[in-house]
Amino acid sequence: MDAATLKSQRPFSIKLWPPSQNTRHMLLVRITDNLTSKSIFTQKYGSLSKEEAEDNAKRIEDVAFIAANKHYENEPDGDGGSAVQFYAKECSKLILEILKKGPAPREDGEVLASEEVPASCNIFDISKGPRAFIEAIEAEEILSPLKDPGNSYTKICFSNRSFGLEAARVAEPILVSIKDQLKEVDLSDFIAGRPEAEALEVMNIFSSALEGSILKSLDLSNNALGEKGVRAFEALLRSQSCLEELYLMNDGISEEAARAVCELIPSTEKLRILHFHNNMTGDQGALAIAEVLKRSPLLEDFRCSSTRVGAEGGIALSEALDNCSHLKKLDLRDNVFGVEAGVALSKSLSKHAGLTEVYLSYLNLEDEGTIAIANALKESACALEVLDIAGNDITAESVAALSACVAAKQNLTKLNLAENELKDEGAIQIIKAMEEGHIKLKEVDMSTNSIGRVGGRLLAQVVVQKPEFKLLNINENILSDEGIDEVKEIFKKSPDMLGPLDENNPEGFDDEESGEGDDNEHDLESKLKNLEVKGEED
Repeated sequence: MDAATLKSQRPFSIKLWPPSQNTRHMLLVRITDNLTSKSIFTQKYGSLSKEEAEDNAKRIEDVAFIAANKHYENEPDGDGGSAVQFYAKECSKLILEILKKGPAPREDGEVLASEEVPASCNIFDISKGPRAFIEAIEAEEILSPLKDPGNSYTKICFSNRSFGLEAARVAEPILVSIKDQLKEVDLSDFIAGRPEAEALEVMNIFSSALEGSILKSLDLSNNALGEKGVRAFEALLRSQSCLEELYLMNDGISEEAARAVCELIPSTEKLRILHFHNNMTGDQGALAIAEVLKRSPLLEDFRCSSTRVGAEGGIALSEALDNCSHLKKLDLRDNVFGVEAGVALSKSLSKHAGLTEVYLSYLNLEDEGTIAIANALKESACALEVLDIAGNDITAESVAALSACVAAKQNLTKLNLAENELKDEGAIQIIKAMEEGHIKLKEVDMSTNSIGRVGGRLLAQVVVQKPEFKLLNINENILSDEGIDEVKEIFKKSPDMLGPLDENNPEGFDDEESGEGDDNEHDLESKLKNLEVKGEED
């Protein structure tokens, strides 16, 4: 089954991030209420005046939004669910910090511009609100804080605001004046909707203005760069020798553009994070990115997902990763590696003892590639926390190797084996592997695996007892109505830990046609005699 077919079969997902402006406004109101209304915290520390509360609410929401947005960029699942939780928790933490300080009038009596984060955070951010064009007059007003003598901004974020030529010319001298203090620059999605000729000129202006800055982080994502766009940033890219983070996601990076990236970044010796998600790189482009990897010995986090890379490019990337001895997080999801590249990847994985997160879903690994990778990870990656190997046509043939790997990884927090063909027999072996220990386990996804009543019930019994467990997804299997009721009963004290079960298809059983359903279930039960599992007490 090819990647396109696999992708088309994935469940419909809802993006929870970013929140709408209306949602953000409602949150501001709630934060203000928390800072002014009576509660155990305001009784202890004192409440704020409405004016002071509104001022602090804006700052709190700004800081939390930026932090959550960064979290979302690194969120493996990409639906925004954990970013929303992070956003809420960050707001709560900051509210409490403000209350603990107690009510106090602002010394300068001024309110920060709505487009920026407090200067104490050293971040200047104009990305709030809906995506919009920005022209010269507005640029003069919005960017004016950057002209203040003695400002201490070390990070600028111009994302989500499309700069025209005149606005870029306003920004140019300002950027030149502060480039020596900048450490992080976010120019993601900053030319949306502009004609190509104008967009390229705007990129040239920003590139020249920032040339010579000593950046640790550069984000050029969501700009449909292509080769022309990459080369428009030549002055900036060639001047960087200390980059630690580089983001080029959703940029239309073709084979030629990938070669330009390889050519224009002279040094990646300090690079720790390289994200190259959702591009049109292909095999030949992957060869160029492999050259970048060979020059990045300190790389810890590599993302090259949804980039149309096949066997040749997959093998090249896998071999290049041998040079990245500090690798902790690897995300190669949604490519078409196939078995041969999977085997090559397994050889590289065996050398990465420090891996904590591995995302290898939808790579067409099949059983042979899966077995090689599972065996490699079993012997390395002793602190592995996340294993995502969904959608790889995995059958019971792979389960012995997978189970041994899972059993050895006692630090696992998330296991994703969705959209495979484990069936009950395969699921039961995985369950046995998770029965002992695994006290940090938080999430298991075995949806779409033709798992029936026995496998579903036993999986539920095992995970519900894990002290930190948060979510089990066994939807789109073949649980009978009785099986669903049993699973719900197991989770009756913690129903929020059980994902939806509305798309299970008991028709998958052949009980009524063959009359063998009860016998098959009895056979499965008999295989579990060594699996001692107790559900929650009533």
